[in-house]
Amino acid sequence: MNAAEKKFTNRLIHEQSLYLLQHAHNPVDWYPWGEEAFEKAKKERKPVFLSVGYSTCHWCHVMEKESFEDPEVARLMNETFVSVKVDREERPDIDSIYMKVCQLLTGSGGWPLTIIMTPDKKPFFASTYIPRENRFGRLGMLELIPRLNDLWKSRPEELEESADKIISVLKESTKDFQGKALGQDMLEAAYQQLKQQFDPEHGGFGLSPKFPVPHNLFFLLRYWKRTEEGKALDMVEKTLRTMRQGGIFDQLGYGFHRYSTDTKWLVPHFEKMLYDQALLAMAYTEAFQATQNDDYRKTAEEIFSYVLRDMTSPEGAFYSAEDADSEGEEGKFYVWTHDEILNALGKTEAELAVQVFNIKKEGNFAEEASGRKTGANILHLIRPLVEMAPALNLSPEVLSKKIDIIRNDLFMKREKRARPLKDDKILTDWNGLMIAALAKGAQAFDEPGYAKAACTATDFILNKMRNPEGRLLHRYRKGEASKQAFLDDYAFFIWGLIELYEASFEARFLQSALELNDTLLDHFWDQENGAFYSSADDGEKLLLRQKEIYDGAIPSGNSAAMLNLLRLSRMTSNPELADKAFRIGRHFSSNVSRAPSAFSLMMTAVDLAIGPSYEVVLAGSSEAEDTQAMLNALRSEFLPHAVVLFIPSDLGDSDILRLVPFASKMKTIKNKATVYVCQDFACQQPTADIDKMLRSLGVKTNISKNPERRNTNGEIL
Repeated sequence: MNAAEKKFTNRLIHEQSLYLLQHAHNPVDWYPWGEEAFEKAKKERKPVFLSVGYSTCHWCHVMEKESFEDPEVARLMNETFVSVKVDREERPDIDSIYMKVCQLLTGSGGWPLTIIMTPDKKPFFASTYIPRENRFGRLGMLELIPRLNDLWKSRPEELEESADKIISVLKESTKDFQGKALGQDMLEAAYQQLKQQFDPEHGGFGLSPKFPVPHNLFFLLRYWKRTEEGKALDMVEKTLRTMRQGGIFDQLGYGFHRYSTDTKWLVPHFEKMLYDQALLAMAYTEAFQATQNDDYRKTAEEIFSYVLRDMTSPEGAFYSAEDADSEGEEGKFYVWTHDEILNALGKTEAELAVQVFNIKKEGNFAEEASGRKTGANILHLIRPLVEMAPALNLSPEVLSKKIDIIRNDLFMKREKRARPLKDDKILTDWNGLMIAALAKGAQAFDEPGYAKAACTATDFILNKMRNPEGRLLHRYRKGEASKQAFLDDYAFFIWGLIELYEASFEARFLQSALELNDTLLDHFWDQENGAFYSSADDGEKLLLRQKEIYDGAIPSGNSAAMLNLLRLSRMTSNPELADKAFRIGRHFSSNVSRAPSAFSLMMTAVDLAIGPSYEVVLAGSSEAEDTQAMLNALRSEFLPHAVVLFIPSDLGDSDILRLVPFASKMKTIKNKATVYVCQDFACQQPTADIDKMLRSLGVKTNISKNPERRNTNGEIL
């Protein structure tokens, strides 16, 4: 909306949320969520129209243009309701409750989420996108609002009674029933379910729309590590390869789009979310460690390139998302016509680009709604470059270099287009995931720049996104940190701190992880039944205080917290933390046992809990070659069941020993870097030999896998 069109301004103009600000000039008299809106509704005896969305939501934009900017719809809304806007990324607690209501009442959910409720926040109507006028059997706003108004005025008691029943059903549906402890049989059940859901032709799980769900891959890699079941690794590799080749991956600017609307990973929903970049980067990094396939390393590095280039604030923290739309059209920034390719490149390069990226004059995909081709092309690879090279009479190396040049030329050309909107808010939880990903990459790829970026983002959150009592805040934008943090903020940020400690061995990161974990236990833990609530004990009182466990597009805070508790327990030799992790699994076990594949990050935690797990303590001089050789050997392997502590021999009374006093006697032997490998807290003899260290961690040493592996004496093994 340009300046000339800004005839109206409502209360959202005072908010920081980009999504709320997008609606600040609607003729609808919007209120932000707060007492002012609900007091007005009580005073005027009006129902509340709650609309929940987020800034990069395509159908949220559509509903705004159709309805919320329409004077007649706005008039009806202003006469009938008190209208409230909520950014689901700012207030996931509100969104989660009312999305469950929508799913209960309609059988489905999504955004924009539309809820009509009483002034005391009890819902009696739910929907998602609603068109302006009746369309294909879907009631439009112009007819729906008068109907609801008639019901509210003529049968208010019935609506109140209906709302009470909905709340009762909602509370019953969110109860968790403890069952038996989760064990190895559940890992097997989760694997079998994922194997049934797997798409052997295109990778991924299920049909369209197809989401990446990287935590499925985390679990499968660990299942493969535990059982040596080759099919588990095959599913991971097929999924990672086909996603990287598909249109869901931005072949020019890198990074992954949110999901694929088809089974082939070709036609994405074009928005890019920070959490997808983080989780997928971790999946590709772990796959590289497991297989040493450099394609996975390259993809992870490409994701990091995108995030560090386009999604990093001047202060070093990470932005939330980029929109799917530009100039009012989804995907316009990303697609190319055949002629645009020809005009952007020289003749030879254009011909190669057309072949490699599957460019068609008529377009290479059909519109989802009409089924017709429009001449637009989504750049993707039908096959890996190494397989295309022979047919193009080029070596894989030469083809790769040529494509890199073409990619850069097209990228620079694309940069001149109108860019999609960037949501520049900084969220603690999503930043925690990105910090974890960068820290993992720093270790696996021996890239200190990634650790530096993770440190900068971490310091930003620790310094700018905490209240005076040291508790985390959820959102930062334009100098303002706000919103009390939720479970996901603590769980994902602690995850990042643990990974960053292992990447940097700065004791302050482990100390912060332990302190924030204490805060999490103090304010979110259910002392009576176990597990974590999604919101703090002193947070805003909503319809109910929930516990989340479903590992959807983003894994649940309880699953991540369970992993954190297990790792911190092993790092500090504190069995009470492991007991808390056990209670989380036990609390949700009845729900999990019905469909364990839907809880894949929790299955990853269960895998770690079952063990065998390893505590690795390395003592040595920080910069010494033998210390670095030990670390490089550890970090080149896929060791999901190990935690690593470093005791520097050259720094005197180290801070780390105050956090892990059990390691105080673990010192270097004969001034050589020395490793102590403990399995489930029972320690083996210390060694300065890399090969012995790896064998004690269950690694089948294989010189052909890494011919440059050396022991601490510099001898090739």
